[in-house]
Amino acid sequence: MSKVFTIGEILVEIMAHKIGQPFDQPGVWNGPYPSGAPAIFIDQVTRLGVPCGIISCVGKDGFGDINLHRLADDGVDIRGISVLPLEATGSAFVTYHKSGDRDFIFNIKNAACGKLSAQHVDENLLKDCTHFHIMGSSLFSFHMVDAVKKAVALVKDNGGIISFDPNIRKEMLDIPEMRDALHFVLELTDIYMPSEGEVLLLSPHSTPERAIMGFLDEGVKEVIVKRGNKGASYYSQEEHFHVDSYPVQEVDPTGAGDCFGGAYIACRQLGFDAHQALQYANVCGALAVTRRGPMEGTSRLEEIRDFICRHTTPDREASL
Repeated sequence: MSKVFTIGEILVEIMAHKIGQPFDQPGVWNGPYPSGAPAIFIDQVTRLGVPCGIISCVGKDGFGDINLHRLADDGVDIRGISVLPLEATGSAFVTYHKSGDRDFIFNIKNAACGKLSAQHVDENLLKDCTHFHIMGSSLFSFHMVDAVKKAVALVKDNGGIISFDPNIRKEMLDIPEMRDALHFVLELTDIYMPSEGEVLLLSPHSTPERAIMGFLDEGVKEVIVKRGNKGASYYSQEEHFHVDSYPVQEVDPTGAGDCFGGAYIACRQLGFDAHQALQYANVCGALAVTRRGPMEGTSRLEEIRDFICRHTTPDREASL
């Protein structure tokens, strides 16, 4: 049976209860919530009924357990998650500002997920993998880069598809080896999924339009540009189009882009055309921001279809 796989950090997220709550003063915190961009992505894939798995590391602790139980209960193949008894599971503390901006304190590189290396990539586990998804945020160490390169080589040798969400922290671009790793992945990418603000980061061109055409000319099959509450745009050599998002009341934006990506890839695996897959992905992104907790925003097919039915106006229906 074909499977979607991803690789990268698994952690818990602990969220400030009040807007504007500082890190340097005692306060009330909510959590822990299962988290990590690759984990959120793959949880969205499984909730849409597509077989999938993840390669990662967690500690032998409660934070690791909450992630293992959540992913397994939802249907993710967790055989690729190594439990490291001498390491702690990664964590992220987040506080929100009135402007909508967020501040984070991460423990990732020095946590269990930071120990992930090529030795944790099991060739037998990936023999049924037909689609492999990579998050740029996961390329935070040379050991992780080696693991990604090994996995990509195995999947490509088996004729699989590679998708890439750059999800770049800009400080990574200041490290030549990290920039090289991002370009290495991009060169092997079939489906590229940058946010609107990331389109130019890995391109020599000065405009988004030229950058997108450059990606396509260099071998990328599809470019999906995530535009937040403005929707998303699709580009290939054959066509390009835009699909609007849906207005919702935002509660917590964390993980919305990962839900979007997981939904798009899952829908293509289910046989949806690009336009319908993008519509469903937009709905997943919209639903995700209405729920508190990064992985709490993942949605099932019936939720997406119900949302579309409730929010489709005659004007919108005509545009679909």
